[in-house]
Amino acid sequence: MAGLMYGATGKRKTAVARVRLTPGEGTIIVNGQSMRDYFQRETLFQMVRTPLVETGTEARYDVVAKIVGGGKSGQAGALRHGIARALVEADASLRTDLKRAGYLSRDARMVERKKAGLKKARKRPQFSKR
Repeated sequence: MAGLMYGATGKRKTAVARVRLTPGEGTIIVNGQSMRDYFQRETLFQMVRTPLVETGTEARYDVVAKIVGGGKSGQAGALRHGIARALVEADASLRTDLKRAGYLSRDARMVERKKAGLKKARKRPQFSKR
């Protein structure tokens, strides 16, 4: 059981989280720091832990994650998505609970890109009659 490891990728906006799940006592390491140090807001901390709490596996697995891109909120969403996918890889019977809670679907909302000739994504230059 020492070599067991489950991996998954979670995404949200422009953030990508590579997650490794190993049997352990429930520590979460993000980019080499503890999760409390990395995500200082309590809401983000709770959001990341929800897949583990929902399935009752928060004390069974250690999580090591590498996150790139986006802001802290998007990174937390990507990490939650990655943890949920890794849990399904570890135990397929958890899939129904995680799917029902909405943790397996990727939140695809992204910032709209700026178009040529416009000031922002949709803002047009001011019209001048003369």
